[in-house]
Parts: sequence; structure tokens; C-alpha cells
Amino acid sequence: MKTNPYAPSNNIVDLLLDAICVVDKAGRFVFVSAACERIFGYTAEEMVGKTMIELVFPEDRARTLQAASEIMSGTIKPNFENRYVRKDGQIVHIMWSARWSEDDQLRIAVAHDISERKRSESMQSALYAISEAAHLAKDLPGLFEKIHSILGQLLPAINFFVALYDEQNDQLSFPYHIDERHQAPAPHKRDALTLSAEIIRTGQALLLSPETLATLPEHVQAIDCASLYWLGVPLNSHKGTIGALVVQSYTYGARYTDKDKELLQFVSTQVATAIERQQLLSRLQFMAQYDQLTHLPNRALLYDRLHTALAKAHRERTQLSLLFLDLDKFKQVNDTFGHAIGDLLLQMVANRLRQCVREADTVARLGGDEFVVLLEDCHSPDHALLVAEKIRLALNQPFDLGGQPHTVLPSIGVALYPQHGGDAQQLLSHADYAMYMAKKSGGNRFQTTFEPNHPLESY
Repeated sequence: MKTNPYAPSNNIVDLLLDAICVVDKAGRFVFVSAACERIFGYTAEEMVGKTMIELVFPEDRARTLQAASEIMSGTIKPNFENRYVRKDGQIVHIMWSARWSEDDQLRIAVAHDISERKRSESMQSALYAISEAAHLAKDLPGLFEKIHSILGQLLPAINFFVALYDEQNDQLSFPYHIDERHQAPAPHKRDALTLSAEIIRTGQALLLSPETLATLPEHVQAIDCASLYWLGVPLNSHKGTIGALVVQSYTYGARYTDKDKELLQFVSTQVATAIERQQLLSRLQFMAQYDQLTHLPNRALLYDRLHTALAKAHRERTQLSLLFLDLDKFKQVNDTFGHAIGDLLLQMVANRLRQCVREADTVARLGGDEFVVLLEDCHSPDHALLVAEKIRLALNQPFDLGGQPHTVLPSIGVALYPQHGGDAQQLLSHADYAMYMAKKSGGNRFQTTFEPNHPLESY
């Protein structure tokens, strides 16, 4: 018989890029082609005899067994996708074309590695999701939480944190930090011996693992790292490195590779843009609601909080108070020491006012040297008078202005709800005029009523 010169040799199957797998009825590999080692990391000798399902990614095992059952019932599966765990711990995405041989009682399948395609799809999906999160997130914590969720779909990210660098104050902080073993690090300088600071200094990604540690610079090897695997990438913007994204793992089951580093670097630019956008929105919101000099709520935010407090007081039949505060002879400070010292004095006054009230109360600056204090949930008028006296005494303590002690004498007008008005404008007008009467009476005092039918209450 004449030999066919084009007939394939016996080992032609081992030249295929896709892997051929033959599995018996019990689910054990009885034959695999050479391509399996490239795809799964195991040699043919290591795979034969293994149970197929033990190599499948745990979350995909139930549906893989269901698909195997359908194939053995005669259903052909030309495009079934699942994930396997390689010998080195990496996840590989496989598209299977499989059928059942009734005569041989074997399942024959061709495995096509689609990991790169899945990776590309995931990255594009992540970029879109991050962009969407940047527009929908109301604040930075919400944005970081969403980014954490998105990255968790791309790589192991149970332990994830964001480090942000404030160049003006040379401070590296950790506004978002999720870790199964450790709390967030304390803020520190850029020159600190930490892995996060190393990324900020160099602007380069950093991957620490048992395999890469010896290749890193000695000063990096000397930095204490509690995790087994540590991967961080810089958040680079047109202003430089503004922070870092970091994932870490304490087990061999969740390890990071150069591919993971490339993936994290790919999305980091989009994350940096999202963070900058949210920071800009926060700054704009702050400028709209807060006084730029003292960082106290401004007039607009005071009115908003006052309206809310009045609605609550009316609903719950509670009391509240307003203190209208003016600094006596503040103009003389500006004229004598200059406006820079005057601004410093206003900032120091703002700090002392904050210390005189509860966290739930509001201290606002209306402009110039006028301040308003909103006291919510006052149990009695005496509470407001006690706070007014506390403020007067606090401001009577000398301020250090350019090395010279200076005492500020306040005039304070007090308005009580509901005694002195039922709406915001009535209360503010009452407190303003009571303050004017306190100033007219010599200053450095507080006053509540001024109506013709009521005796003046001056203290």
C-alpha cells in the first residue's frame, strides 16, 4: 500500500496551540496534549490521573459539573467558558469545545486559552465603571469604595488601600484602608521608610513577592512588609504623583504578578483623574459653603442649618438659641497691626469659639468680625447664657499677636426659640439687635431682650 506523504505524524496533536483533553466518566484526565503545560502549568504526567474538577476555579465548579453532566447526556458544548487555577496560582480563562463518546465512555474536549481576551474586556469594563463612578460618587470615600469593588473583579483585592499625598503639607495619608489584619498607617512624610512613600518618591510601581524581593534595591528590601505579596502603583497626574493604589495578600492563594502590575497601572491613570475630579468638586463645595479665612460655615450654610434646626425644633417641640457676636474695636487691630494680623486674630477667635460649643452646634462667620453661634437642643434658656459667658471669658484671655498680647472684648446678642421668633430671619434680627444694644451698653457683655415692654437683660 502506498504511503500518503501528507499524513500527519503521531505527535502532530502536540503541535497544536489549543489543548486536547480526554476525561473519563469519573472526571479524571486520561490523556492531555503538550499544550496543556503552556495553558495550565502542569506537565502531561502531572495532569493524567487528576480529577478535572480540582483544577477548576472554586466559584466555577458547580456550573462546570452541570455542563459535564449535560455533555455526557449527549449535548454538544462548543463554547463553554470557565476558569482554571494554574499550577503557579494564576487564574486562566478557558473556552471549551466538548462532546461525549458513548463508545469509548470518554469526554473529549479542546481547550482554548481566552485569558488575554477576558483581560482586555475586563480592563475596558473597569475603565468605564471608574469613569461612571467618578461622575456619580458624592464624596471621596464613596469613590474609593466603588474603585475597590471594581478592582476586586480584576485581581485579588480583599486587602486594598488608597494613599494620597498632600505636597503642600508634605503628608501622606490613608483615607481608604481595608485590611483583614492591620489598621491604617498613621500619616507620615514622603521621606519615611515605607513602601507607600517609596512609590510617591519614585513615581514607579512596586511589586514585592518571595520571587521578586531579592531583585529589589537594598533599601526597599529593608522596609518592613507584613504581607506575603504587596503591589502598589502610583497615581500620576499632570501635577505629579498624587498618591498610590495598593493591594496586598497574606497567602500564596492570592498572589500578584507582573501582569497584575500592568493591569493596575493601566487603570491607575483613570483612577487619578477620578480622584482629582472629586477633590475639585469638594473644593468648590467648600468654597460655596465655608468662609475661606476661618474655615467656618458661611452665611449660606448657616441659613441652611438654621432652617433645618428650626424644622426639627418645631417638630419635636424643643428649643434652640442663636448668639450673634461682634468684636469690639476690631478695626483698631487692623489699623495698628495691619490686615495680616487682623486675619490671624479672626482665625484664633474662630478656634476659641469652636472650643466653647458642642460638636453638634454650629459656629459661622457672616463676614468682617461678625460671628453667629447656633445652639441646638437647648433644654433651657440658661444653657445659651452659660455658653455666651463661656465665650466672653474665652475671648477675654490674651491673644498673642506678633509677640504682643491682645485682649478681644466681645458683644453678644442672644435670641431664643420660640420666645424671640419663629423663623430664621426673626431670630437673626433679634440676636443682631441685642448684640447692638450690648455694644451700646459698653461691650464685653451679652444681652437677650430689648423690646419696650421687657426690661433689658444685660450681663
